[in-house]
Amino acid sequence: MGVNETVAKPLDRLSDMLAPEMEAVNTLIRTRMESRHAPRIPEVTAHLVEAGGKRLRPMLTLAAAKLLGYGGTHHHLLAATVEFIHTATLLHDDVVDESRQRRGRPTANLLWDNKSSVLVGDYLFARSFQLMTETGNLRVMEILSNASAVIAEGEVLQLTAAQDLATDESVYLQVVRGKTAALFSAATEVGAVIAGATPAQVRALYDYGDALGIAFQIVDDILDYSGAAETIGKNTGDDFRERKLTLPVIKAVAQADAAERGFWQRTIEKGDQRDGDLDRALAILSRHGAIEAARADALSWATRARQALDELPENRIRQLLAELADFVVARVA
Repeated sequence: MGVNETVAKPLDRLSDMLAPEMEAVNTLIRTRMESRHAPRIPEVTAHLVEAGGKRLRPMLTLAAAKLLGYGGTHHHLLAATVEFIHTATLLHDDVVDESRQRRGRPTANLLWDNKSSVLVGDYLFARSFQLMTETGNLRVMEILSNASAVIAEGEVLQLTAAQDLATDESVYLQVVRGKTAALFSAATEVGAVIAGATPAQVRALYDYGDALGIAFQIVDDILDYSGAAETIGKNTGDDFRERKLTLPVIKAVAQADAAERGFWQRTIEKGDQRDGDLDRALAILSRHGAIEAARADALSWATRARQALDELPENRIRQLLAELADFVVARVA
């Protein structure tokens, strides 16, 4: 299930192509996460920011702007904004989910405490708004502020829907669009806007980010039941233990017989989990082909992402963005 060398190359090539821009963004991130009065802020922030992530979301902003020939520097501010919003949501998510591991490392709330994680997350949100205002572009501020609200809304919706067996795929998609795809689509959309793109080009890059983000989240949900811990950066089965109704389970619940439905009610709705329940959940998912069905959905969204690029100029970055859609789903391909 790991990302093999051949598939990983599109992301690496995009990273190499954008290296000077990403270095400027990384410098901006390190500078703006400093605090003269609260040294814990850079300590907590650096734990996540310097954890070796691929910086996919800010890279999407840079790529969108460069694809359309942008030659200024405001896309650096927007890419840093996107990364700060993302990091803030991770800090908050780990508190809400009571997570103990992210990207293969202990979470900030485990190393420090919940209060520090929440407050540093708040600080990063504030910093992100400071950064976006420096562009002087009201439209990008509107896009990113709306995305921040949609992300929070998606997280709250997940709280009410995640343990309700009545949750169907349409509600799941609404949650995913909020908690994950909203920042992907905002990242690509603001890159287009700052580059002075046409309305059709802005829409195309929004659609690309939206579809890419949905595919990304579906893959993440699949890997929670089928990936190795060292590959996914968290413990296999965490979503089950946290009683989250993700796409594979939703598909299995839709086909459940009475006994299986009783199992899901006990483990997900009531939270009464016992030894061997994860293995039984995996067996039920396998019996109904739920993993394969979710995988087909992820591949379909990746195809939509590639097709959205048809409206954009043909160049090397567009080709790499198309290949990136394949990369996102490669872990379950």
